[in-house]
Amino acid sequence: MNAIEIKGLKKNFGDKQALKSLNMTVPMGAIYGFIGENGSGKSTTEKIICGLIHPNGGQVKLYGRDYRDGDVRAKVGVLIEAPGCFPNYSVWNNMMLQAANLSIKNPEKEVQKALKMVRMEGAAGNKYKNCSLGMKQRIGIAMALLGDPALLVLDEPLNGLDADGMRIMREVLTDIIKDGKHTVVVSSHLLGELQKIATHYGIIRHGKMLCEMTAEELDASCRTYVALQTKDMNRTKSILGCKYSRVEEDESGYIRVYDAKEPEEIVTYLYQNGVLVSEIKTDKIGLEEYYIDLMNAKEVR
Repeated sequence: MNAIEIKGLKKNFGDKQALKSLNMTVPMGAIYGFIGENGSGKSTTEKIICGLIHPNGGQVKLYGRDYRDGDVRAKVGVLIEAPGCFPNYSVWNNMMLQAANLSIKNPEKEVQKALKMVRMEGAAGNKYKNCSLGMKQRIGIAMALLGDPALLVLDEPLNGLDADGMRIMREVLTDIIKDGKHTVVVSSHLLGELQKIATHYGIIRHGKMLCEMTAEELDASCRTYVALQTKDMNRTKSILGCKYSRVEEDESGYIRVYDAKEPEEIVTYLYQNGVLVSEIKTDKIGLEEYYIDLMNAKEVR
């Protein structure tokens, strides 16, 4: 059974069609990276899944049942934009208020459990307004975890975090799905960070799903390239451009050759043209570059 199955989802805001017959499948136990540019329809889709707005057409099923079903709605936890907290209240008191809103039994035990999951048990007494952005993001996830929902929908939880905050957030999200009973849908523009944790991906553009794939399928689809350095990079790039169709210089100062069969082939070719290679390696493009290539291909079409 899938956690989410969406078919032909449509949503209009006045004359604007935000979602255009969107299809989406999220397996149980997945961390589903939901990717797309601003205005692509990510947040609209997430809000429909969570019951915050209503579609104009299509079908949404959660765990095989209509998303409006009261029992299945209780399985969903959500963090979209920012948690609604009282700034002068402590983290603990904000969590207890949310537990009361949800009519949770044994609220103290459940709040303590949720805070422990997001590494915030030591900051329970802090006022919310004094918490860092990373802490506030984790508080929002802790609130979403109250009641032990099977499905978590998180909109941009990695935004604005420093390196340590991102590391903690990655650990939190991977811990949530370890038992195989929980599923996370997470949208983010930080594709390098998303690639470290996602098991599945959905790429959306202009309200349509361009593709869905597993992490393994992404890895198989990412092109391999040869990266190298020489003393005269401009001349090297010019020489390689005569033989290979795609030669680029990346941000790290390496020249990339995308359609070479073996590194030895390039070394030999450059040597024959009077250029010695000082460093060479084989690598693969990541999720961010795959996404950019996909967007560029759609533009060309």
